[in-house]
Amino acid sequence: MIWRSLLSRPLIVAGLLILLLMALASLFAGSLAPFDPGKMALMQRIQAPGIAHYFGTDEFGRDVYSRLLFAGRLSLSVGVLVAIVSIFLGTVLGVCAGYFRKLDTPLSRLIDALMAFPDILLAIALMAAFGPSLSNVVIALGVVYTPRVARVVRAVTMVQRELPFVEASRSMGAGPLWIIRVHILPNLLPPLLVQGTFIFAYAILAESALSFLGVGVPPQNPTWGNMIATGQSYFQRADWMMLFPGAAIALTVLSLQLVGDALRDALDPKLRRSV
Repeated sequence: MIWRSLLSRPLIVAGLLILLLMALASLFAGSLAPFDPGKMALMQRIQAPGIAHYFGTDEFGRDVYSRLLFAGRLSLSVGVLVAIVSIFLGTVLGVCAGYFRKLDTPLSRLIDALMAFPDILLAIALMAAFGPSLSNVVIALGVVYTPRVARVVRAVTMVQRELPFVEASRSMGAGPLWIIRVHILPNLLPPLLVQGTFIFAYAILAESALSFLGVGVPPQNPTWGNMIATGQSYFQRADWMMLFPGAAIALTVLSLQLVGDALRDALDPKLRRSV
């Protein structure tokens, strides 16, 4: 019933289709790309979009369309991995803080301390400590977005631990780990699903910002972010070098926001009637 209601909304369907097309294009980049994304052709550098090169070429004569497809694979992978890392860490911290009263104060202060820093500044600081690489970008952004998940999980856990069926299980001798696994975690799935879609979108934007500032994924690995960073120097002569990866980021983030908003409305009983 919920999915039927969601699919009846044109904006949600459009968001799902855009997200699916982006994912498929990135997954099958090897078959869809007409050129090697790293192959240089200096005689064809900075050519405008045309029949030979759909999205033009960059400063080294590389095909922008081919690089955009392969860059999508890395950018989307970063978003998915950051969402997984932050959800895992945030769930562990949030459940421990919400269920075990003795751990609530120190863990809550840790979460507050992490949230006191602006996201991008904390990410830059972590990347400066770790060094530029794909794995370090995932770790840094995973740490940055963990407090968002932890606060939501903590709030839900504190409500769940006081419900009658949890009290009944506890009175019958059930241990904390059993209660968390059987009663708490299943009720965390809806908010975690919604948080995951938003963090996915935030991670793509944050990776783009880090690459733009030169502290993200190394430039030999194309991502939408470092394509924009490279294109800024040639914007007056070759605006397509920035416009196409920028459009890819905007469409992907917009589709994720639409899907996330729809899931939030559908999974919240108070908002379900309006879906």
